[in-house]
Amino acid sequence: MTLDPVHFDGIATLADEIEYEGEERNHQELARNVWENYLDPLYHEGTKVLEPLGTLKRRRANMQDLALESDRFETMHGLDSGTTNPLPFKNGLVVDVAHAAMSSSPSDLDLHDSRTVVKAVHTNDVERNFDKNWETYNEGSKRKIVHVPRRDDFEEDIVHALALYRAESRHALDHADDVSDFLLLDGPMYPKGILRWRDRGSVLPDLFENSGEVEKILQNYVKLVERFAEREVPLAGFVKNISAKSIIRTLRKKDGVNAPWAHDAAFFSQVLERGEYGNGEYERHTDDLTLTNWFVSRAGSDSFFGSREADRYVEREFAPEQYEVTFCVIYDPRRDLLYKIEAPRVFTEDETCREKVEHQILKEVAIANGPPVAISKADSLAKIGQQSTGSLIRSFERSFDSELDANYNAVRWGRNY
Repeated sequence: MTLDPVHFDGIATLADEIEYEGEERNHQELARNVWENYLDPLYHEGTKVLEPLGTLKRRRANMQDLALESDRFETMHGLDSGTTNPLPFKNGLVVDVAHAAMSSSPSDLDLHDSRTVVKAVHTNDVERNFDKNWETYNEGSKRKIVHVPRRDDFEEDIVHALALYRAESRHALDHADDVSDFLLLDGPMYPKGILRWRDRGSVLPDLFENSGEVEKILQNYVKLVERFAEREVPLAGFVKNISAKSIIRTLRKKDGVNAPWAHDAAFFSQVLERGEYGNGEYERHTDDLTLTNWFVSRAGSDSFFGSREADRYVEREFAPEQYEVTFCVIYDPRRDLLYKIEAPRVFTEDETCREKVEHQILKEVAIANGPPVAISKADSLAKIGQQSTGSLIRSFERSFDSELDANYNAVRWGRNY
């Protein structure tokens, strides 16, 4: 049922009582002041949590010119892991299934058909253990059941993260040699969903400290960086939805700094957006993609893999700083969207390498008006759609002899489970 017009107007006119006109444009000047005076580098308690890799600068690239440029890499590969999302059953089982796939551009149908499937299972029954070793199926695909550690809270978060990152990292390692030029992960470079456990209550930090599954996942990402660095093949992550707040939180702790933005993406958008006023109206310039320089990030969960703290969890072949997160932010004015490229420092420390990665992704974004083709293809290959999820649930219900423990939201939002 749509909102009655009289009530719509009643709600909408409330905005007139919030006198915030023009503040967003004023925030652009504030953002640029912060950019020029606080990020070269950004300190927190004596530590450089953000520093430019090279010179602090904002840049722009014309989209028509980008589309005419030659490719920096002959082939591009993308990798993604789709999930069913956590599924609780009435017998106490909580399950999530992750399904990882790698794309290639130009296409490689055999590679596209290979998958890695991980089913993570949580149960409060201490007498059962569902863990199974890897097994192959369909001539090139593999699957595994992971029995996650028993915890009284956060069961759904736990099965989701362990399934997702175990499948993604294993598939990437298994097909590393298939990548000859450049691999782009769909999402952050490292398993941030697990790294954030260190600061969430008491249950998740304990699991981070003591779970063998967590340790395997962390080690897989270290091996992935090392494997690609040894082969001199660049590896990066393409972040479509930037949710981090670590830079904004750090800025708010500075005396005299006003940081009104909700998250880091909002700050960078106002740093990079270009436009002007004409006839009292603001008009955004849409001919160029704009971007930042590359930064080394030690803010929030980015600090882990390049720190001495990681020595307690993983073995590394390179110096710790080689695993540090570096990133570059791209702003697409056509849809007012922000993207982030993340890569370990071992690749981006070389100016030639980071320019190749940067230019290839800029060209892809300019042409696709969105994520690079390799990312879109990987997302399509790995996605477990609603219809497939519904079929899997019915199959699980037969196998478990139990029903999905659904609630009214499944009906409300039209999920055919």
